[in-house]
Amino acid sequence: MNWGYKILIVFILFGGMIGYMVYRSFNTNFELVESDYYNKELRYQQVIDGTHRANALTGDVAFSQDGKHITLQLPGDTVSTTVTGNVWFYCAYDATRDKQMSLSSLTSSTDVLPGNYTVKVNWNHEGKEYYAEKTLTVH
Repeated sequence: MNWGYKILIVFILFGGMIGYMVYRSFNTNFELVESDYYNKELRYQQVIDGTHRANALTGDVAFSQDGKHITLQLPGDTVSTTVTGNVWFYCAYDATRDKQMSLSSLTSSTDVLPGNYTVKVNWNHEGKEYYAEKTLTVH
């Protein structure tokens, strides 16, 4: 085999590799963390203030899991009165696993799939907004 055929084979292999890489890039699933990230970034100061308020409370946000039930325990300062808010189970590697629910529906049977989550808790107590993030592994 002379050098002309070798160069032709190299060009064909190179073209095949480039074609395969283009094919894979069109079939790659890419997701943004949030679809409206710009609006949430404008309101991020509220998250910072809520985190400072939550850190000032006695105790911490805690989760317990019993079968399909996930129970949220808020800090002791906020248990005595009515608390409203929501919980977001954020799965970094698969947006289809993300779940958002209100605090009142969290103690019921949840359909959160097993995996690793960053749980973002946002609650309102006596007119003040609180915010906390915890990692949770759902079994």
